[in-house]
Amino acid sequence: MPAPTEPIVLYGMPASLYTGKARAYLRRRGLPFEERSAGDPRFRAQVLPVVGRWIIPVVQLPGGRLVQDSTDIIDALDAGAPPGESAYPASPLLRAVSLFFELYGGEGLLRPAMHYRWNFDADNLAFLRADFGASLAAPGASRAERDAAFEFAAARMRKAATAFGVTPLTAPLIEAACREFLARFDAHLEHHPFLLGGRATIGDYGLVAALYAHLGRDPHPASLMKSVAPHVWRWVERMNAPERSTGEYAHAGPADGRLFDDDALPGTLVELLRFAAQDYLPEIEAHVAFANRWLREHPDLRTGTNGLAKPGERAIGRATFAWRGGELTVVVMPYRLYLLQRVQDAIASAPAADRGRLDALLADAGLASLASLTTIRRVERRDHLEVWGPPR
Repeated sequence: MPAPTEPIVLYGMPASLYTGKARAYLRRRGLPFEERSAGDPRFRAQVLPVVGRWIIPVVQLPGGRLVQDSTDIIDALDAGAPPGESAYPASPLLRAVSLFFELYGGEGLLRPAMHYRWNFDADNLAFLRADFGASLAAPGASRAERDAAFEFAAARMRKAATAFGVTPLTAPLIEAACREFLARFDAHLEHHPFLLGGRATIGDYGLVAALYAHLGRDPHPASLMKSVAPHVWRWVERMNAPERSTGEYAHAGPADGRLFDDDALPGTLVELLRFAAQDYLPEIEAHVAFANRWLREHPDLRTGTNGLAKPGERAIGRATFAWRGGELTVVVMPYRLYLLQRVQDAIASAPAADRGRLDALLADAGLASLASLTTIRRVERRDHLEVWGPPR
């Protein structure tokens, strides 16, 4: 992408999980941008009429084009990036792995992100009240107006947490899973500056979404991360800085922008894949099964629509599945299937010379079924919405 003649504008907020994903990309690439809050009058007057629903982040590119959704934003900005700066590895194996962690980070880590934000009011509430109020209320709003903006948003987000499976019964399981993930990611980052070696890829940007905005900024989980996963905390800092800051890794592994060789993946990365498979594959399976039932119940669904009474909504229902010895009921969102398709497309497009090695890695990690967990219609993104494509 040519160097812009005017700054990119990022509409979002510091507490926003997906804004954090887009912001980290902008910073790591060193792209000049201006961040404006969702409370900025220009967001309501100029952005919402185009996007069609209240959702962040949204980027305004030089020339005025609006791009909504963190993945679409990264793709738009990554077009034409030099190979050493692109978020997408050239290796088909690493590309598929990185895209899987984009899915897991942005969607699989939503549960601990929401739990640790909204169930620890003694530590988090004052911070969240100030943070949300400053971002959502219009500039110059009174304290009462800022508080009202926070209370409205907090009520919606606490309800969303339940929709993602956060309940008093599941809380201990969520905390155990989060600690296990942090321990495994920390062990990996002890020797490697980024997920796949010497530079950030799309998997890092997916993971930093939850690990920065919720788990790395909110007081309670941030304290936990610093205590039990200091290398993850340092990575969160690194992901939000444009400069190369990998000097502490000069002694081991690629730290100069190079990525791992396909046949020399560190064991810590494979262990992280295995954990993510155990933690998230049951949910993927439940989403795909529910979506296929839903699609069969809507045989007359027009291509290019999402079949919802309010097209701006994101959920088509709820699915229940077994998880870590308990049971979760979660909202089913086609957007997750959209991200899943990106992983599957990367697997399918791998040349035969690479496919065997990729299949062997997925089988070793417990992800052999990933390529075949497909819906009978693809999910597409049109006009800032998730819609269904034609039947396969």
